[in-house]
Amino acid sequence: MPSVMTAQYGDEQRVADTGGRVLAGNAVERLPSGGVNGVPTERVPRAARGWRERLFRHRQLAVDFAAVAVGAFDVWFWFAPDAKPYNYALSIIAVSALVLRRRFPFLVVLLTVPGFFAGMAQLAAMIALGTLARQKLLSTQTYIAAGLVWLSRFFLWPPDEFLALPWTTHIHDAIYGCIVAGMPIAIGLLAHAREELSARIAELAASRERERLLHAHAVRADERARLAREMHDVVSHQVSLIAMQAGALRVAVADPDAKQVAGTIRMLSTRTLDELRQLVSVLRTTDGDDSPQPRVEELPQLVAGAGIPASLTVLGPVGDLPAPISGAVYRTVQEALTNVRKHAGCAATAVHVQAEPDELRVEIRNDPPVLPRECPMLPSGGHGLVGLQERAALLDGTFEAGPSDDGGFRVAVTFPLARQLDG
Repeated sequence: MPSVMTAQYGDEQRVADTGGRVLAGNAVERLPSGGVNGVPTERVPRAARGWRERLFRHRQLAVDFAAVAVGAFDVWFWFAPDAKPYNYALSIIAVSALVLRRRFPFLVVLLTVPGFFAGMAQLAAMIALGTLARQKLLSTQTYIAAGLVWLSRFFLWPPDEFLALPWTTHIHDAIYGCIVAGMPIAIGLLAHAREELSARIAELAASRERERLLHAHAVRADERARLAREMHDVVSHQVSLIAMQAGALRVAVADPDAKQVAGTIRMLSTRTLDELRQLVSVLRTTDGDDSPQPRVEELPQLVAGAGIPASLTVLGPVGDLPAPISGAVYRTVQEALTNVRKHAGCAATAVHVQAEPDELRVEIRNDPPVLPRECPMLPSGGHGLVGLQERAALLDGTFEAGPSDDGGFRVAVTFPLARQLDG
């Protein structure tokens, strides 16, 4: 047999975690600082981006170190015992200049050409030329650098050895010089094309994501418009009839108690129509929640018209709360009072709101349920607590609900505040 608390608020599985933010789109206000309704978010993606940036910088350092190491190995491999000191000096300068190849690519090519022409730094000159082609593409600097690298491979130092070579060797050196100068340019252009292709693919993915979001917004706007029409045509019509019948009943009956009940019904119907008009206006907007929403300052009127013995306590400044949090507090209290009327009859209820510098706490606590014969309970779909939990999750708040020690029920919500409240 179900317990009193289970009968009061339904199956406990209704309060289970539904996965956090289940509402999407314009219901969540994303600020430029990366926050949702004033609460910082996206900490994990930021950390991931920082990790990728550090990895990219480390990869660049590793590539630069590898370039210098390859150039140094090339000089060591072509070591000649009869070489002159200036041959080694020019080669060392050419290899050392590779450290600056990303910032000053053309200057580095000019520094490596003497080491290639009169030294042993062929790979250093080719690496510098490839970097220049990757950054400048087929510019004038690239053509000049390619000509210098080709000349360094074609012409031999000292000149007397170059002039002593047969013409067939000159043709062979000229062809090989084209390969030595052309291969770095081709590799540099290929690397640049790969970067451009990656950027275009990323841009295409982003545009597809934007298109998907726009399509989702359009579908949601159509659904909101359909819901608005149905609510306006069906619900508003029925509630209006209830208000009219209550007014007629108030005039027709002579019993004071019946007049009071009819007046209460008419007042609640009128209030429901007002809130329904606001909801319909929200559904008809295309960019989210543009209509004015109830705030914490309206809680006294809400508690006074709850139809049950209820008290309200507000501590701390609540006048400058963010609009999403203030509206969430009002809706939380409204739903909690509705649950008390449905499941606990006329049980006395206490509403406590306390604002602190960094958070806002709301607690609604009711006494044990009144017996059905004294105050009849109302049917319920059991979705109220789930909705409160989802509303709190949208604002990064915490939600608690459960039976209290005295046999009643307690609902508590805590909302973090993004800024200091003035004391």
